[in-house]
Amino acid sequence: MTLTDWFNKRKMQQIAARDNDVHIDDSIGKLWTLCYNCSSQLPKKDLENNLMVCPNCDYHFRIGAKDRIKLISDENSFIEMFSNIKPCDPLEFVDTQSYKHRQEQAHEKSGLDEAVITGTCLISGQKAAIAVMDFDYMGGSMGSVVGEKITRILEYALEHKLPSIVFTASGGARMQESALSLMQMAKTSCAVAKLNEAKLLYITVLCEPTFGGVTASFGTIGDIIIAEKGARIGFAGRRVIEQTIRQKLPADFQTAEYLLKYGQIDFIVERKDMKEKLAKLIALHSNK
Repeated sequence: MTLTDWFNKRKMQQIAARDNDVHIDDSIGKLWTLCYNCSSQLPKKDLENNLMVCPNCDYHFRIGAKDRIKLISDENSFIEMFSNIKPCDPLEFVDTQSYKHRQEQAHEKSGLDEAVITGTCLISGQKAAIAVMDFDYMGGSMGSVVGEKITRILEYALEHKLPSIVFTASGGARMQESALSLMQMAKTSCAVAKLNEAKLLYITVLCEPTFGGVTASFGTIGDIIIAEKGARIGFAGRRVIEQTIRQKLPADFQTAEYLLKYGQIDFIVERKDMKEKLAKLIALHSNK
C-alpha cells in the first residue's frame, strides 16, 4: 500500500466515523450563558429574570434598547417618536461590503432601523424625553440618523419643558458616513446647550460600552452623569492608548469605577435601581 492509498483509507474511515456520530441538539447550548467576568455557566432564564446581571459577580450584560425602555418606563407609557427617519447611504460607501448591506445585516440582528430609539415615557409617573442607544445595531455607532433623532428628541424636550435622559452604548462615530458622522457631535452638543440655557434637566446614563464620538459629545456633557456598574467608558481604546504612551494602564482603567474615583461621573447605579434613581432625580429637579 502506497502512502497516498493509506491517507485516502484514513480519510474514508474518518468520514464514516463522523456519519455515525450522535448529533446533539444545538438548542441545548442556548439554555446557558457564559459570564464574561467570572466564567460562570448561568441558566439563561435565571439570568433574564435577574435583569441580565450575573448573580455571582454582579457583571452587567449588555441589553437592547427595547429591554432597557421596559426596565425604566412605566408600563405602556412609552411613545416612540421620529421612527420615520431612516438610514441611507449618502456616500455610496463600500469596504469589504457595501454600507447598505451592513445596514440590512444590522437590522436583521437587532430588529431596529437604527442604533437609537427616541420617544417619551413616564418614569414613576413623571414624563421625560428619552433616547436609548442599542449596541447590536452596528456597534451603536453614531451616524447622521442617530445624531438627527437625538437632536430632535432634545428639541422636543426643550419645546415641551421636559427632562431628558439619554442612554449611551456605542463604539463611536460611524466610519461609513465619514465627516457626516463627525458633524453629529457638534449638532447634538448644540441641542444640549439649548437645554442648559433653558435650565432643563439633562441626564446621561453611560452603558457598556461607550466610546469615541458619543463620549466626546452628548454622552459626557449631562447635568448629571450616571454609569452602569462595570461599564467601559472612554474615547480611544485601551490598546491604542498603551501603544501611544508606551505604558501599561491600570487594570480598571476606563471602567465606571475608575471614572467615579477621578470625578468624571456622578453616580454608579445598578440596573435594578436605575428606574428609582432616575425618578428621584427628576422629582428633585422638577419645576413643580
